[in-house]
Amino acid sequence: MKPFFIAFFVLLFISCNDDEESISVDYKAENEREIQEYIRQNNLDAKATGSGLHYVVDEQGEGTEITITSDVSLRYKGMLTDGKVLLENNEEGVSINLQSEITGLVEGLQFFNEGGSGMLLIPAHLAYGSNDYGEIPAGSVIIFEVELIDYVAENKSEILAYVSDNDLQAVQSDSGLFYVIDEQGDGDFPLETSTVTVAYKGYFTNGDVFDESDENGITTQLNNFIPGWIEGLQFFKEGGKGKLLIPSSLAYGRFGSQNIPGGSVLVFEVNLVSVN
Repeated sequence: MKPFFIAFFVLLFISCNDDEESISVDYKAENEREIQEYIRQNNLDAKATGSGLHYVVDEQGEGTEITITSDVSLRYKGMLTDGKVLLENNEEGVSINLQSEITGLVEGLQFFNEGGSGMLLIPAHLAYGSNDYGEIPAGSVIIFEVELIDYVAENKSEILAYVSDNDLQAVQSDSGLFYVIDEQGDGDFPLETSTVTVAYKGYFTNGDVFDESDENGITTQLNNFIPGWIEGLQFFKEGGKGKLLIPSSLAYGRFGSQNIPGGSVLVFEVNLVSVN
């Protein structure tokens, strides 16, 4: 697991409980002045909520609506009002469950849909309170620049680019799966409950291989596989060969698995050796 990922959860996106023996200081008025000055200096079109949170919606996003129980994936930059950057991840992104986060993020991210972007200006009582917390001084206003990742849209764009770059004759299913039939095969179509033997090679769209069987393949019941395989292999007959281009929603989702990062599109070359 990468250091920034660990630090992200340890420092920024875990809930913080004040020590019972510490003295609580009310920073609300001071924080409000600080936020208003930051808004003025940066000419922001910010809206305020009753809680003291301020937010800026640059793009609403066209993906899934965010709720208090959502798993979300985002790229972010977290900083103090003086510009000091605490942590940022503007490339790969990170996935979290919203319920486990500080109050300001729980409230603020619900103003966006997946694919949205903007800024959250979070006073201390909605963040880390009146105690020092790691690099965050007591009573600090935290500024988050956020982009909520819409993996449905991003994965589709990635697959379409791969299809075009490799001149593939791919078909898209209603689920978002793309498949290429090089050889249909002349045996039986598998059912979800069929036992199948499949030889395969799995790689990312950049060509990096993450898994591969030998020529004899592996044998198991079809419904033991990821959803993209369960659906995709049923387009082939026994003896069929082709490719499956699988979005993350039909593979390992936003959180990934072992050597597969969250949100990854997977490409599989498959040979359906047998169907029983």
